[in-house]
Amino acid sequence: MTEIYEPSDDSYFFAEFLKRYLKKSKPQTYLDMGCGSGILAKTVSNFFKKENILCVDINTSAVLANKLLGFKTIKSNLFSKVQKKKKFDLITFNAPYLPEEKIEPYSSKLITTGGKRGDEISLKFLKQAKEHLNENGKTLLLISSLTPMEKINKFKPKLVAKKKIFFEELRIYEFKK
Repeated sequence: MTEIYEPSDDSYFFAEFLKRYLKKSKPQTYLDMGCGSGILAKTVSNFFKKENILCVDINTSAVLANKLLGFKTIKSNLFSKVQKKKKFDLITFNAPYLPEEKIEPYSSKLITTGGKRGDEISLKFLKQAKEHLNENGKTLLLISSLTPMEKINKFKPKLVAKKKIFFEELRIYEFKK
């Protein structure tokens, strides 16, 4: 089995942001894309019912871990296995956002690398996510200052939070349908 992305600076930053965000916004349905350890789903479950939360990950170990936490969880490469008609008020994704490093082991690449440039997985996600949003639904995407923004900017992101760590800045962008 592949390792699960354990919570790190980006995960904790996103979880803390979600606590503040959900005090102002009241979504009824939530999708945690790339759920990993389940830290974001656990955070959101403090604000509404677990049955309104769907966790998705490509990693079998993450899927099993989130099921053990009591979340409805499916194994899927982004939205490939999410029902076409299924719509959400809020979708979050702590995307793998780093540019590819040839020497990085495959198991690590799966959880940290966003493609050759670092933006490919985020771009695929953004293209697919809009089909799964309710009328006033929103998407929150966490990426790094190391992630190229030229193509992502075409989706009209709104920067809603940022945090400087080490050699990069973590950024959370909000996208509307």
